[in-house]
Amino acid sequence: MLKPSELTPITALEYGEIADEAGLPAGVLNIVTGFGPEAGQPLAEHPGVDKLAFTGSVPTGSKIMAAAARDIKAVSLELGGKSPLVVFANTPIDEAVEWIMFGIFWNQGEDCSATSRVLVEKPIYSRLMERLVEETKKIKIGHGLTDGVLLGPLVSDGQYQKVLAAIARGSQEGARLLSGGGVPEGLEQGCYVEPTIFADASLDGWIWNKEIYGPVVCVRPFGTEAEAIALANDTRFGLAAAVMSADLERANRVARALRAGIVWVNCPQPTFTQAPWGGYKQSGIGRELGEWGLNNYLETKQITTYDRSKPWGWYLKD
Repeated sequence: MLKPSELTPITALEYGEIADEAGLPAGVLNIVTGFGPEAGQPLAEHPGVDKLAFTGSVPTGSKIMAAAARDIKAVSLELGGKSPLVVFANTPIDEAVEWIMFGIFWNQGEDCSATSRVLVEKPIYSRLMERLVEETKKIKIGHGLTDGVLLGPLVSDGQYQKVLAAIARGSQEGARLLSGGGVPEGLEQGCYVEPTIFADASLDGWIWNKEIYGPVVCVRPFGTEAEAIALANDTRFGLAAAVMSADLERANRVARALRAGIVWVNCPQPTFTQAPWGGYKQSGIGRELGEWGLNNYLETKQITTYDRSKPWGWYLKD
């Protein structure tokens, strides 16, 4: 049973048509569209469902987990993120800027693994920020099917309003707005938000800690490797993280120290269906993709057969 988000049902329905054309027997794949209370909740609570897999927000994931607990159902959750990207000073500036932008502005930042918290080593912080602002202002915004457009509209008016409210809250908290922060000129009709860069966000502030799910990034400097690791791990989430350094030994050392289910070295976001996907802490339980994802849907059974040609002889002795 596949229940897509009520905001994005078309891809799932297309997937169903492809499965039908491929000859998948009727009833093997069932796609149920609708809103959570009318469609998702009955599925989660139905006694005929043995396994629940949910991708979405932490509050909804908590409800799914509670529903699974009542009937002791298996559950896997892929929830939110506030993923860090750590950039060391020996990383070429343009390379770092490219990946910072891709990590947060790709898909308008509507990505659970978006690297929305960027930590930059102090020796390159000022130069990197200048280039990041300069290049971000060049991003072409518009309809996703228009040539050259690299940032399209948000998925819904509701999400559009949430992102704008988050940006306003960041400014109210004292974070320094370096670029974006509003609606692009000429694109007032629609759900378009400028790619937005904040600096100096408070470590205990809302905008540094909460998932925004939009094209908004917060950047801070750091001094030492230990500080970078501590700042990166200081979050209730643990879905993804990234580290960039020309020193691969250091990059791999930091990657091992980052508490996240997916860690990228010298890039963020590339994903492979053969590799496990899932997070630590409030980012979820279990893994999707590859053999790990398949194992979520399997039960391990023990079958023991005794060799009857040999007497057991515990009670009945020869």
